[in-house]
Amino acid sequence: MLHLGGSGVSATILQARRLPSDMCASDPDNSRYRLETVARACEILRHFADNEESLTLGEIAERTGFERTITFRLLRTLEEKGLLRRPDGRRYSSNVHILTQKRFRIGYASQNSDSFSEAVSQGLRWSAARNQIDLLEMENQYSAKAALRNAQTLVNRGIDLAIEFQVYERIGAQLSAIYAEAAIPVIAVEIPHPGATFFGVDNYRVGHLAGKALVKAAQQHWHGEIDELLLLDLEIAGSLPHLRISGAQSGVRKSLSGSYQVLHLDSRGEMERSFDLVRRHLQFAPKCRTLITGVNDYAVLGALRAFEEVGRSHLCVAVGVGALPEARRELRSPQTRLAGSIATFPERYGDHLIQLALDILQHKSVPPAIYAPIQLITPQNIDEFYPPSIYADPDSER
Repeated sequence: MLHLGGSGVSATILQARRLPSDMCASDPDNSRYRLETVARACEILRHFADNEESLTLGEIAERTGFERTITFRLLRTLEEKGLLRRPDGRRYSSNVHILTQKRFRIGYASQNSDSFSEAVSQGLRWSAARNQIDLLEMENQYSAKAALRNAQTLVNRGIDLAIEFQVYERIGAQLSAIYAEAAIPVIAVEIPHPGATFFGVDNYRVGHLAGKALVKAAQQHWHGEIDELLLLDLEIAGSLPHLRISGAQSGVRKSLSGSYQVLHLDSRGEMERSFDLVRRHLQFAPKCRTLITGVNDYAVLGALRAFEEVGRSHLCVAVGVGALPEARRELRSPQTRLAGSIATFPERYGDHLIQLALDILQHKSVPPAIYAPIQLITPQNIDEFYPPSIYADPDSER
């Protein structure tokens, strides 16, 4: 494959379409279809080590062994078509970058199409394109069966490495076995898999930071006195994401004295389910000062909507995880009860994952786990990290 760049030229010359098998069988070397002029032009382009090297007419004729007149005509044609340039009028430079290394095929099985997953997927697409990597995408759709089926499909398609982003901890070993049998390395996003390189956040640290933010909010609103701590979990994801919950609970317990109720609800990380569970709880619970956090922004925002529906918004304060578009919009609301959200920057995952994949494929030493950066986003600092001029309103992103 040839990639054109430099001197204002940007284009891509794709690999020639494979000839039908019957045509190839009758003439294995395809010489009957060869255009000598095109072959000579390609030969000239290959003699430029990179697009910074410059060569004279004589140097190119010497390297290729072509007659000087033929070389001159080929050079002028290539220049006219934008594949070569003459910066100083005498020496030729190439606008073409020839890919000589193996073009990797990476399989990516995404979680689903929510805004977090889509941010990860889009970042991967951009980074793969920049690094000349073929990205084969599948969608796991929050389904264990789909994840296992997709893994086998990716193996059958001859990938060099798999990036798995699925929520079920219980099938991690099965997925790893599918790839291991085909000797395909795996990167596991957010949920660890046996034998895979882990990429995601330090979940306990995320929870601890959320807990600190909750404590600060409780001190500002209620002088540090609360009646309830509401924790919204995602049990199917297993023990690692649960560390967000235990980290938050530990942070609150260490800093807030007095007695208060701790309530765990399995929100599954879903806004609608969280809304229904919390609304049902509020139908029978007395009015009380409640701190809320959970496994992600969706769960937390669902809980906030439930408090709002029953007229108790003033009795709750929440901290989310993800700083997703929906949470960023909420943080910009003047009457928000969302004190903050722990940003995990999924839009940056793509570059990290592709670089990690390349390191693995090039047999470089990599650690067993790599943690993504995190940051508490609040109504006070949101524009610093997510300027509204760059990051569109969630409504326009849908």
